[in-house]
Amino acid sequence: MPVEPEQPTPCRTCQEFALAEAVANGERDYSKATDCRVLLKRHRQGGECTAPGEQE
Repeated sequence: MPVEPEQPTPCRTCQEFALAEAVANGERDYSKATDCRVLLKRHRQGGECTAPGEQE
């Protein structure tokens, strides 16, 4: 039986920004959704992201 490769642990902060963006889109608050995308990008570029391969 083959062993599946271990999945990297997702970054909790990235998940929180993605969820907040989805909620904002659902509420049609597109300004807030944009803010979430900007904050997510800054988080990833700032070296704070703990998920491997998520930094841009």
